[in-house]
Amino acid sequence: MASILDEYEDSQNTRQSAQQHSRLSTANIGITHSGFVNVRLEEEKPIFNKQRIDFTPPERINHLVVCNNQLCMSLGKDTLLRIDLAKPDQPNQIELGRKDESKVHRLFLDPTGSHLLICLSTSECLYLNRNTQKVRSLSRWRGHLIESVGWNKLLGNETITGPILVGTSQGIIFEAEISATEGSLFNTNPDQYFRQVHSVDEDGKPAPVCCLEVERGLENKYFIIATTRKRLFQFVGKVAEGSEQQGFSSIFSQNQDLLPSFQEFPANMGYSEITFYTSKLRTCPKAFAWMMGNGVLYGQLDYVRPDSLLSDVQVWDYTPDIDLSLNKPISIVLTQFHFLLLLHDRVKAICTLNGQVVYEDVFPDKFGALKKMIKDPVGGLVWIYTERAVFRYHIQRESRDVWQMYMSMTKFDLAKEYCRDRPECMDMVLAKEAEHCFQNKRYLESAKCYALTQNYFEEIALKFIEAKQEEALKEFLLKKLNNLKPSERTQITLLVTWLAELYLNRLGQLESDGNSVILQETRDEFRQFLSSAKHKDCLFNNRSTIYDLLASHGNVDDMVYFSVVMQDYERVISHYCQHDDYSAALDVLSKHCDEKLFYKFSPVLMQHIPKKVVDAWIQMGKRLDPKKLIPALMNYSQMGSTQQISETIRYMEFCVYELTVTEEAIHNYLLSLYAKYKPDSLLWYLEQAGTHASEIHYDLKYALRLCAENGYLRACVLVYRIMELYEEAVDLALQVDVDLAKSCADLPEDDEELRKKLWLKIARHVVQEEKDVKKAMNCLSSCNLLKIEDILPFFPDFVTIDHFKEAICSSLEEYNQHIEELKQEMEEATESAKRIREDIQEMRNKYGVVDSQEKCASCDFPLLNRPFYLFLCGHMFHYDCLFQEVTPHLTVYKQSRLEELQKKLAATTQSSKSRHRPAPKDEGDTSSLGKGNAGTSREQIKSDMDDIIASECVYCGELMIKSIDKPFIDPQKFEDEKSSWL
Repeated sequence: MASILDEYEDSQNTRQSAQQHSRLSTANIGITHSGFVNVRLEEEKPIFNKQRIDFTPPERINHLVVCNNQLCMSLGKDTLLRIDLAKPDQPNQIELGRKDESKVHRLFLDPTGSHLLICLSTSECLYLNRNTQKVRSLSRWRGHLIESVGWNKLLGNETITGPILVGTSQGIIFEAEISATEGSLFNTNPDQYFRQVHSVDEDGKPAPVCCLEVERGLENKYFIIATTRKRLFQFVGKVAEGSEQQGFSSIFSQNQDLLPSFQEFPANMGYSEITFYTSKLRTCPKAFAWMMGNGVLYGQLDYVRPDSLLSDVQVWDYTPDIDLSLNKPISIVLTQFHFLLLLHDRVKAICTLNGQVVYEDVFPDKFGALKKMIKDPVGGLVWIYTERAVFRYHIQRESRDVWQMYMSMTKFDLAKEYCRDRPECMDMVLAKEAEHCFQNKRYLESAKCYALTQNYFEEIALKFIEAKQEEALKEFLLKKLNNLKPSERTQITLLVTWLAELYLNRLGQLESDGNSVILQETRDEFRQFLSSAKHKDCLFNNRSTIYDLLASHGNVDDMVYFSVVMQDYERVISHYCQHDDYSAALDVLSKHCDEKLFYKFSPVLMQHIPKKVVDAWIQMGKRLDPKKLIPALMNYSQMGSTQQISETIRYMEFCVYELTVTEEAIHNYLLSLYAKYKPDSLLWYLEQAGTHASEIHYDLKYALRLCAENGYLRACVLVYRIMELYEEAVDLALQVDVDLAKSCADLPEDDEELRKKLWLKIARHVVQEEKDVKKAMNCLSSCNLLKIEDILPFFPDFVTIDHFKEAICSSLEEYNQHIEELKQEMEEATESAKRIREDIQEMRNKYGVVDSQEKCASCDFPLLNRPFYLFLCGHMFHYDCLFQEVTPHLTVYKQSRLEELQKKLAATTQSSKSRHRPAPKDEGDTSSLGKGNAGTSREQIKSDMDDIIASECVYCGELMIKSIDKPFIDPQKFEDEKSSWL
């Protein structure tokens, strides 16, 4: 900044604009109470924030243009200053080198910031490219005072402009193209061509072309806007695909036969200016504002309309303080929601939505009169300059208060669009919209808006109740319910219960009115509400209340539906059973497969539809516990019909044969059913159930009692056999069939005595009861344990020997053969004993020769120095060496036995030493008498020790084989051994 005073003035202007903005923001009426508290932690920055550039020009500023962060200004008579705003500390100053009295009339900079046109007051035009320092003259342009340029945004780049339009002070529109590259030897001019394409006039006289704008719409459609002092012309035409480089002459030629489309205003202030607003870079403008004599014409640009590009056009009349004779507006800039007017000493911002002046900034006189205002279409900054200073405006959050304007215009959708990120403002808009809809009797829309506000719930609900708008109230409650958080359980419970009551009242009214279509729609809506996943927890926790409401209204169908939704199938099934609709009850059971409900309702259903119930049980398979179904089955199988009994048997058979149930109760129950109602299947069941007690799943004693009570003897025999009560089985089988008894008699294979006893029972029965000698003889052939002498006592005295002569002879032959076999075995035993005695005698006489040089296999010392052992394998060990080698490999028992023998040997050795001392005469006989016994005992001890130590060679015997998996070093001594090596 130039001084502290300047900073103070800037701060004062900022504060005044902020206060004015605050006054405008609070100028709202009819806004209801909001739940938000408006507290600002810091002062909000104004929309238009002015900043003076820290720049003091060496000469007065004549003209200034900015585009794409490239700033160019004309200083004094002959100086041009270029500044790249990204590098403001590197300005570039160029001297035009003009010696005549010409002055810079206008500067034009293209959208890329690369091409600068310098129009002189002497009707000459110069060209300067951003990448060069050389100013070049456009010879073809000489003789025309340039007032406006329409740049080509589609084809223009850093080196070439593409076809552009140029407007002169004489109303002529030329088409031209400029290239920054050096031409050929014969054409060094940067201007490629310069030809007239059209001319405009006012009141039959040529008028200067104040502004030119070229825009491309859809389908290669081009729009050209040209303005004079009082008129705004529009040229619309299509350019063939690929022919854009040929220029715009075809567009003007298409409009030659027609009167040009223009708008004219009566007042003339000598010039006009048009400006456009583009929301995004490289897109078509969306709005325009034309400053002319009668005011500012502003509106939207509609590229779809065939006749005119302008739409929603309005005229803003100048305020009384703007006098065209004394205080003409100088420039205009359009933003998204405002246009800024530049006067000689101030800037005014007018809102395009309501035409109100929302900002006014007065400049101090010390900087001189304001000359021009420019907006950078790329950077979005607004620049203002005087002869001695440059200012710029930052436009910050321009849309912050737009929602209030749209709200006051009842354009609520747009208002909500511009306050999405400001919940307190959104709440005001929604409240205003809700109130507006309510006053216009659009109650449903009002309810939807009210539900989104923070207004008091009770006030809104009472409002709809007083207006008798139950549908709107229901809509409000539904929306409010959907907006609640899951943690707000009390509010959710209240709304859910209230809504259920409203739905039921509405259904009752529709039923009484007889409107079936609306009734069905409302019922579907109510059921959708009941099945809402979002409120399922609340409905479940308060289901008793909902049931009471449904019951109080007598709404049975919806109560059943709600029970299904709540998975309260018990209530549904009970309802069907009470109304004798057992098939429907079974369908619910089968569909939801709840085992507990099957156990509870099966008794009732089995009484009425047994086949369907059993089918459902079978379909459930292992998910049901058959044991828990037995009470119902037993109840109705005892007093039920034949169908119930047969279905009971069918399910029990399914459990046993298909599910392979092993529960004893199931098998016992099936046995009882077979015994009472299906005896043909009883024996088959017992046979396939198994022949061993470990394979049986029923109670054997219960089965025996059941079969005995009903007289099924064969079944009883089978049970006796499984129980291994063979005597009872044979006794009972003899009452039925001898062959059955025979099969039972052969079962105790390991007990020959019992088998013989059983066969004797059979033989006695055959002889004494049936008196059949032939059958008795068959018994002898069937059992090899029976002899003829065993059954002879059973025959009566009158029976002759002829009937069993052959049996007696065969028995005698068998005895004779057995005697011969015993004789042969005795002879073989005698011969074997003789051979063993010979081997023992031979071993006693066996010896080995030991050389005097032989060494112990363990310690490698001479062998003959100490007592030693010689093994048949050739290994020789000292006695003590062998003792040390063998002892670690012995079992605990043998080690303890060896220690015991050593102690005994030591004791006998000590006693033998004491006997060699002189003894008293009277004891001489006694000591000599015990000498032989002591010697014998010591030899026996040594022999027992030899049996333990020298039973086999330690290197060739089993001890070495058994030690193969033992470590070389004892694990307990490993650490000591390891440390000894370190």
